[in-house]
Amino acid sequence: MIRLIVRRLLWFIPVFFVVTGITFVTMHALPGGPFDKEKTPPAMVQQMENAFGLNRPVYEQYFIWLGNAARLNFGPSLALRGKPVAGFLLPGLAVSVQLGIMALLFAFAVGLPAGIIAAYHRGRWQDRTATLVAILGVSIPAIVLGPLLVWVFGLWLDWLPVAQWEPLTEGFWPWLSHLILPAITLGAGISAIVARLTRASLLQVLNEDYIRTAHAKGLPRQLVTMRHALRNALIPIVTYIGPLTAAVITGSLVVEQVFAIPGMGRYFVTSITSRDYPMVMAVVVIYAMVIVLANLSVDILYIFIDPRISDAE
Repeated sequence: MIRLIVRRLLWFIPVFFVVTGITFVTMHALPGGPFDKEKTPPAMVQQMENAFGLNRPVYEQYFIWLGNAARLNFGPSLALRGKPVAGFLLPGLAVSVQLGIMALLFAFAVGLPAGIIAAYHRGRWQDRTATLVAILGVSIPAIVLGPLLVWVFGLWLDWLPVAQWEPLTEGFWPWLSHLILPAITLGAGISAIVARLTRASLLQVLNEDYIRTAHAKGLPRQLVTMRHALRNALIPIVTYIGPLTAAVITGSLVVEQVFAIPGMGRYFVTSITSRDYPMVMAVVVIYAMVIVLANLSVDILYIFIDPRISDAE
């Protein structure tokens, strides 16, 4: 397992240079600049570009950025006139991570049992009900589900707050109450996909020879499903966790906008439209790191689910 972890972490080095290099060149190749939208005199624009080093060749700017990134210094934000990028991203990332983890917990707490029940009762009303709910979960976008939940649970029933964010230091319930609606909004579609993946994978495993042998030995159907079939059926679901975790944890622009959550999702869009190069690069690095760590976690889970994978490695 240690060899696997080391090998995966070493792969991050070329991935880092490829991703950051392509992103850096692409951003500078796009027309426009960070100071073009303002009615600033050309002399002032040139002075600001000199101050931020934007008048240097792209390759030189990239190497300067690499040196700063090696010291975990992502530089100043161009759109916010020199304020450190980390001062905005890190608090937003902490909020997005909390929201993403809660959304994932909700998704798997709902999706896994629903998929197991649908596969266990294939063709019956339980299967049809789970399929209908999964279709609805995938079909209803977050921009529709979020306001609907706000109207029902926030305005009509007055059970939960409808917006803003409370840190955990203010108390567990204020923090959790502000997380419930956005976590459900973000996790609803994911839970539907997890349910469909679980059902399809479990049905495939249930048709394997060793499952029929277990039934022939007289083992109860529920025991065969939960102990023997489900473990192998989890492999495709675990594969889905990798990119899903990176996408959810790094923030959702729609959900954060609907519930006025100060997460990191907004920086994915605003940093590009404003040509804020340091902010874009910081977001890309964080996203790449989350992808690598999520995929590493998936590889480790593979070994626990099926020890034969470790022998193959």
